[in-house]
Amino acid sequence: MKIAMTQYRRCDVVKPAGRIDSQTTPRLKEALDKIVEEGRFRIILDLSEVDFMSSSGIWALLETQKACKRWNRGEVVIANANKNIQRTLEIAGLKHFLRMFGDVLTAVGSF
Repeated sequence: MKIAMTQYRRCDVVKPAGRIDSQTTPRLKEALDKIVEEGRFRIILDLSEVDFMSSSGIWALLETQKACKRWNRGEVVIANANKNIQRTLEIAGLKHFLRMFGDVLTAVGSF
């Protein structure tokens, strides 16, 4: 899995490509943790090139969301999630816990 990271003034965009499963989640988590450790807490996860997300990927999102929302510092938002990933998040009960946007530009504007 490839992960592209772009830092903007108000937020960071993380764009993984491929599948997010038990083998690739550690690399995604490492990228997200690096952003949080550097003191940036507004993260957009662009899922336009992701076709599958397992429970381990969802768990990584939850841990990062918890770290970002602590003391109202920021949050993780999702952009460009396909219907399968949206359904997975809905079944897991997370659709209301993670804000979702149809494109990155709108997600950046939400910060």
